[in-house]
Amino acid sequence: MFYCSSILKHLYRYYVYFENSSSNPYLIRRIEELNKTANGNVEAKVVCLFRRRDISGNLNTLADSNASEYDVIKPDFPFSFFFNLLRRWIFHTFVFDMLSAPLLRGKCNVTLLNETDVLAGYLEKEDCFFYSLVFDPVQKTLLADQGEIRVGSKYQAEIPDKLAEGESDTRVQEKLETKVWDPNNQLKDPQIDQFLVVARAVGTFARALDCSSSIRQPSLHMSAAAASRDITLFHAMDTLQKNNYDLAKAMSTLVPQGGPVLCRDEMEEWSASEAMLFEEALEKYGKDFNDIRQDFLPWKSLASVVQFYYMWKTTDRYIQQKRLKAAEADSKLKQVYIPTYTKPNPNQIMVPSSKPGMNGAAGFQKGLSCESCHTAQSPQWYAWGPPNMQCRLCASCWIYWKKYGGLKTPTQLEGESGPRGHMTRQEVQGMSPFTRNEGRAKLLAKNRQTFILQTTKLTRIARRVCEDILQPRRAARRPYASINANAVKAECMIRLPKATKTPLKSKLVPRQSLATIVKDLGKNSECDQHTEYEAAPN
Repeated sequence: MFYCSSILKHLYRYYVYFENSSSNPYLIRRIEELNKTANGNVEAKVVCLFRRRDISGNLNTLADSNASEYDVIKPDFPFSFFFNLLRRWIFHTFVFDMLSAPLLRGKCNVTLLNETDVLAGYLEKEDCFFYSLVFDPVQKTLLADQGEIRVGSKYQAEIPDKLAEGESDTRVQEKLETKVWDPNNQLKDPQIDQFLVVARAVGTFARALDCSSSIRQPSLHMSAAAASRDITLFHAMDTLQKNNYDLAKAMSTLVPQGGPVLCRDEMEEWSASEAMLFEEALEKYGKDFNDIRQDFLPWKSLASVVQFYYMWKTTDRYIQQKRLKAAEADSKLKQVYIPTYTKPNPNQIMVPSSKPGMNGAAGFQKGLSCESCHTAQSPQWYAWGPPNMQCRLCASCWIYWKKYGGLKTPTQLEGESGPRGHMTRQEVQGMSPFTRNEGRAKLLAKNRQTFILQTTKLTRIARRVCEDILQPRRAARRPYASINANAVKAECMIRLPKATKTPLKSKLVPRQSLATIVKDLGKNSECDQHTEYEAAPN
């Protein structure tokens, strides 16, 4: 089994398996932090993730319609591809839970699906899952992940055709772009640097004359630092461009008759209280600038909030908060010793020291095979499904069931072990991200209107070869009792080489002609009428 042992450390933000039940699949969670309780136990604060089997059918249908936008699957892929792909599809949430650290069973990988992903790669990797939607267990809704990266053909720029040799560009450049700097100007680099120093000095003087700036930046060093930021340099370079790189005209533009020009960026425009609100919102929402603006700073524009964030990251305040978070993280529990999980699984039906074979443990029927891969040889067997069905899984299929929440092949009994029932090929293709809404509607309509039962040749042969095990007459008296068809087929495969040497004797039932049957029906009808006439009162 895939158990965690030794020392667990540096698992923050990692996706892991937790086992809360010996018979149910693993829980997929993301560790946020590890905490030590008063009695010495270790608990993990985790983010919950859900599988498709954990949500309703209506939400699965909604998820399928969303997944149809990802045109990365070809219709000629085999049926097993679609079926196993659903095992890797999960849903993220913003729900937190506390779980005991000894229940951890290993790490897995969960990634956000985008249009450039090739879904076949998820099946090739072990313990790999993907998600595209966020599930709200309270509201029972599915929403697109806000962290989606817009990549793909829909977000690419349309590049015009390249001009042929000797062909002139007829487009009007003034309508396409605005020229803000000419590198081929008459000024030399030392002259440009001198002008930028003058622009910074003018900016410092302008802040000294401004009353509001003097209150926010009382010292000369703070005013000079504010005047040295990019907003001042951009204004100086724009001034040179507008004056055709004439230093005399540019100097007079920096200091007009009304006084020096004051250019302030978002860092200076925001007050101290607004900066505190921003830091509080950033702690709560992270870099979700839409929620920050909507709940904390509605009077600011979204562009202003984003610009302030990137300027705030260059200040000493950001460095100070980063140090406080690092000190807080150091004080938290970082590594935990977890002993190797050695307790026997209650679903285990044969000890590893027993001789491997097809019969399994005591109390199980002869000829039982794996419910998923139908193998009869396994070093370890696990009980699976309802106890009265006596179904079992081999070691590899049991690990697959625990990790991915389903079997490798569709089976009817899987519906009894979880909320998902038996799925036909059409239903699985209808649930796959490849199927469009129109095709899915046709498939569902067909499944509601028609019911086709078509047995295989092996099933028909098994009815005759294993008649003593199947006992059709006794089974007909109990129509609601399930028959383990896999066990019958496995026993048939054992008996079949011997049965082919002695041909089966079939009983020939003589059948009457159609004319005789009609004549007998007519006689029965006359007898019924005569009996009814004699029973009538006089």
